[in-house]
Amino acid sequence: MSKTVVAALQIGSDPAGKAATVQNILAVEEKITASGAALVVMPEALLGGYPKGEIFGTRLGYRLPEGRRAFADYHANAVDLDGPELAALSDLSTRTSATLVVGVIERAGASLYCTAVFIAPERGLVAKHRKLMPTGTERLIWAQGDGSTLPVVETPAGKLGAAICWENHMPLFRTAMYAKGVEIWCAPTVDERDVWRSSMRHIAHEGRMFVISACQVQPSPAELGITVEGWDDQRPLIGGGSLIVGPLGDVLAGPLERTTELITAEIDVSDLVAARYDLDVVGHYSRPDIFRLSVDETPRPGVAFETTPPQP
Repeated sequence: MSKTVVAALQIGSDPAGKAATVQNILAVEEKITASGAALVVMPEALLGGYPKGEIFGTRLGYRLPEGRRAFADYHANAVDLDGPELAALSDLSTRTSATLVVGVIERAGASLYCTAVFIAPERGLVAKHRKLMPTGTERLIWAQGDGSTLPVVETPAGKLGAAICWENHMPLFRTAMYAKGVEIWCAPTVDERDVWRSSMRHIAHEGRMFVISACQVQPSPAELGITVEGWDDQRPLIGGGSLIVGPLGDVLAGPLERTTELITAEIDVSDLVAARYDLDVVGHYSRPDIFRLSVDETPRPGVAFETTPPQP
């Protein structure tokens, strides 16, 4: 395969809501086109927002009415996968010839999922991955995904998989995705810490893949005109740190600090065979005689209706 350009777009959710965020993404179109990127990864919860510091009126054993209203507002700002926001991004994908991997808050009835959507030129939405395990108090507002949304997507850049924020720290999930043949690991996140960047380098080195981590960037509470308990009002809520890593753990681009920008790197997935020469964790470096992973990819809806065929 010839070399291709891949990118991470570091950008934050607009406080004005999802429509404004879409417009901010579209404003980067010229940069995407000029870069020649075949793939652009965008941060976790970009459409719908990551409500850092919000407690949704919840205390152990009870919930306050204002918290319910806050959740209803958050739900209203989530996206439907057949809605206008993804339609606009599908058009962007077609115009730029770039596959997009975007973090969204997906609305499904009254429930919400933290989801990564895969959008392909001319085809639109081709796959989604729902975050398997919301972290900490994210479980107040996001439902758990199941094994039915663990796609590997074929693109001109290579085979894509996605892991959202801290589910990157789930060793068995990583192993399952390695076994599916992921070549480019997409990691939408809001984790700005240095240890996260170490994790991205580790995963690239462990899986012998290219890793693209796209992190949100958000101003300080003071700039946003809000107060977040226990947070320095002058410190950015989310400071960025997006980066692109090669299959031996080498940083190819970034980390990008505290600014909205597109970072790019030129990659060639044909390099992965040589990278896996001495470490293929689901191949010659595995021990199937000792260890075995079973993955259930069955959809797990809350209610399943079954029809009994009529008896003759």
